[in-house]
Amino acid sequence: MEYSAASVALGFGILIFLYALLTLEIVHRTVAALFTASIVVILDIVLRFVGFTDLINEIDMNTILLLMCMMMFVSILSKTGIFSHASSALLRRLHAKPFTLIAVLSAVTATVSAFIDNVTTVLLISPVILEISRRLKIDPRPILLSIVFASNIGGTATLIGDPPNILIGSKAGLGFKDFIYNLTPAVMMGFLAFLAVMALLLRGWLRRYSPSSEGVEGWVTHVDRTLLYKALVSLSITLALFGLEDVFEYPPAIPPIVGIGILLMLARGRVGVQDVLSDVDWSTLVFFMAMFIVIRGVEALGVMDFIAGGILSVAQGYVALLIIIVWISAVVSAFVDNIPFVMSMIPVIARIAATASVASTPLYWALSLGGCLGGNGTLVGASANVVVAGIAERHGHPISFRSFLKYGMPVMTVTVAVSTAYLIIRYCVLHI
Repeated sequence: MEYSAASVALGFGILIFLYALLTLEIVHRTVAALFTASIVVILDIVLRFVGFTDLINEIDMNTILLLMCMMMFVSILSKTGIFSHASSALLRRLHAKPFTLIAVLSAVTATVSAFIDNVTTVLLISPVILEISRRLKIDPRPILLSIVFASNIGGTATLIGDPPNILIGSKAGLGFKDFIYNLTPAVMMGFLAFLAVMALLLRGWLRRYSPSSEGVEGWVTHVDRTLLYKALVSLSITLALFGLEDVFEYPPAIPPIVGIGILLMLARGRVGVQDVLSDVDWSTLVFFMAMFIVIRGVEALGVMDFIAGGILSVAQGYVALLIIIVWISAVVSAFVDNIPFVMSMIPVIARIAATASVASTPLYWALSLGGCLGGNGTLVGASANVVVAGIAERHGHPISFRSFLKYGMPVMTVTVAVSTAYLIIRYCVLHI
C-alpha cells in the first residue's frame, strides 16, 4: 500500500508528540497515552485513514486479560506469605553481597522468561524484590530495572518467550527447537554482557549500599500453606495450558483466565474478590489500551512501511543487511511497540530474500534479536517495562522515563552489539 509523504510525516509527528510528553513527564504516562489516543481518534474522524472500529479492534484483549489475570494471581500469591518467605531465604544468604543478589535474581528471571512470557515473570518476581528492599531499607529500583532487562533478554531465547518470536515462528515456519538452537547462544552472551554493563552503571549504588541488619536478623515469616497449595495447583494448571497453546491453538489469555477462575473458586472464604481486584494495576492496563490505539493509527499512516522500505533502499550485501535489520529493529522497538513493527517487517524480509536470492532464516533471527532486545531501550519499549514501572510507582518508588533511559539504552546498545557480532560470525563467517 502506498502512503503519502504527508501521512507519514503526520504519523511521525504523533509519535514525537507522545514521546515528548513521556520524556518531559508533563503528565502521568497513562494521561499522555490517552490524550495522544484522543488525537488519533479526532484525526481519523477528519481524515478517515483507519476507522474507529479498526482502532478499537487493535486493542489486544489477549494481552489485557492476560495481564489482569496474572496481576490477580500475584495478588493472591502475595497473601500466602510465600514472597516474604522467599525473600527471607535470599536475604540470609546474599544480603551482604548486593551484586551477587542482583545477578542471581536476574539469572532466575531470564531463565523463567524463556518459558513463560516476560510480563508474567516480572509480575511474579517484583514482589520478592520489593519485600527484600523494604527489609533492607534500600532503593529497590536498581534491582527492579535489572530484572526487567533480564526478562526481555531471556524472553528472546525461545519461540514462546516473547510475542514477536511467536509471530516470526508462525510466518516463517520456524519451530521451538530452531529458536533454541539459533538464539539461545546469542542470549547467553548478551546476558553476560548485560551483567557487566549493570556492574558499571550501578557502581555508585553498590558503593552506597548499606543494608539494615535489623531487616535480616529475626525475620520470622508465616506461610498460609492451605492457600499456597491452592494457588500452586491453579498456577500449575495455568502453566500446563500455556505449554499446550501450540497443540490446541487457543489465545494466550485462555490459560490465565482458566487458572484465576479456578483459584478464586478454591480460595473463596480465604480471599475476597474485591481485595484481589483492588490490587490490579488498572492504570497500567489503561495505558496499554491507549498505546494500542496510538500505534494502530501511526501504522495506518504508513510509518511502519516507511521504516521497512528504507531498509531495502540502503542495504548493500548480506552482512550489511543483517546489521541494518538488527539495529533498525532495535532502535524502532525501543520507541514503538515491537509487535506491529515485526508484523510489518516479516513480509519485507521474505521479499528481500526472494529478490536477492539469499537465505531468509538469519534475517529473521536478526529481526527477532533486534525487536526483542530493543525493548530494553526505553520505558515503553516492552510490556514488562511498563508493568514493573507501574508496580514500583504503586509502592512509592516511581521510575521515570528519563531514569529508565539512563540504564536501558546502554543495556540495549551492548546486547544488540553482541548479537550483531554473533549473527555475522555464525551466518557470514562460519556459515553454521
